[in-house]
Amino acid sequence: MTSMKTSSLLKMAAITLVAGLFTGCATQNRSYDYSAFKQSRPTSILVLPPLNQSPEVNATASMLAQMTYPLAESGYYVLPVTLVAETFKNNGLHNAGEIHEVSIAKLHEIFGADAALYVTVTRYGATYTVFDSAAVVSATGKLVDLKTGAMLWEGTATASNNEGGNNGQGGLVGMLVAAVVKQIMNNVTDASHPVAGITSQRLLVAGRPNGMLFGPRSPNYQKD
Repeated sequence: MTSMKTSSLLKMAAITLVAGLFTGCATQNRSYDYSAFKQSRPTSILVLPPLNQSPEVNATASMLAQMTYPLAESGYYVLPVTLVAETFKNNGLHNAGEIHEVSIAKLHEIFGADAALYVTVTRYGATYTVFDSAAVVSATGKLVDLKTGAMLWEGTATASNNEGGNNGQGGLVGMLVAAVVKQIMNNVTDASHPVAGITSQRLLVAGRPNGMLFGPRSPNYQKD
């Protein structure tokens, strides 16, 4: 009797575990809900300077310089970054933190854009381990309707200049020397800047799984 109970409990536990695995997979792979995005269908986007949560002072400027291209390529009109920066400066706003606090109503009144893009750089710069070094840039983004305040889309992306990995050639000493040299090069040349471009592309270009939808200037508009 005890053996039968034990067997039944084990079967139930196995069924629960399998169900949990399938539930986890379904949750992990679920599609983004684009209902608000499709209802709003923004045509113009105001790109705000990114917030910087990394210790690198160059992160905001580096990301901002490379964020408009994937949006424009995806079919949106992007307000000129220099014009936007000058407008904020003339209104006494000089850093991303202050700018992100401006109300959506005020942003819409001043710039007239359909939506605003809020980006936060969560990681920017070179990291060093015993056997390797990599420049890594990670960011989160959200697109907000400036007329209604609705969240249209949000996502995350990351990139590294070491995504190919280390081939491990040259032995232990060779790996250590290569890691030190790569770390120096990453810091001296700001290797994170081109990586920020890849992160921006992954985060903002339309057509990626759970990514941005195409804008009205794209031939793929409303096909998604």
